[in-house]
Amino acid sequence: MFIVVTGGSGSGKSEYAEEKTVSVFEKVFAENLIYAATMRPFGQDALFRIKRHRNMRKGKGFVTVECFSCIESLERLSGLTLYKSVVLLECLSNLVANEMFLEDGSVLGVSTVTDRVIKGLKFLVRKCAGLIVVTNEIFSDGLVEYDDLTLNYIKALGNVNRFIALSADSVVEVVCGIPIRVKGGVY
Repeated sequence: MFIVVTGGSGSGKSEYAEEKTVSVFEKVFAENLIYAATMRPFGQDALFRIKRHRNMRKGKGFVTVECFSCIESLERLSGLTLYKSVVLLECLSNLVANEMFLEDGSVLGVSTVTDRVIKGLKFLVRKCAGLIVVTNEIFSDGLVEYDDLTLNYIKALGNVNRFIALSADSVVEVVCGIPIRVKGGVY
């Protein structure tokens, strides 16, 4: 089962995705509930968000695994068997940024990043009992002009979002805390 949850910043998509992940976990009788955290802990804002998300999922049974890039390594990093696991990947926009803007200061191209992330997502879809991916809707900000690096990031995230929307069993957009089914059934 592959579910995509999208929405704008502060829309409630993370809370909704956590609820769906726990629901899928209970339905497929999986053994592990994995939260694949992709946000690098940089700066006060990131640390605040990480703490808030940890508090949101406290007591729900998630095993948190920090996986900032190369999501195919999730099984090795977690030490858990993925085919017995339901995975919540939070969030794709961080993963794409981490794959594009490397820690050594180099920047990978759109097609390289797109291919790497899609390869990792295909791996997770094949291996996991269930996969829920959270992504951001960043494409409707009108006439804002961005520099080339930001435009390349937006293109890469757009490419990956299109792939997951086509591949997923279900796509839900959360708007003001209200889940709106875009594709497939609600599980």
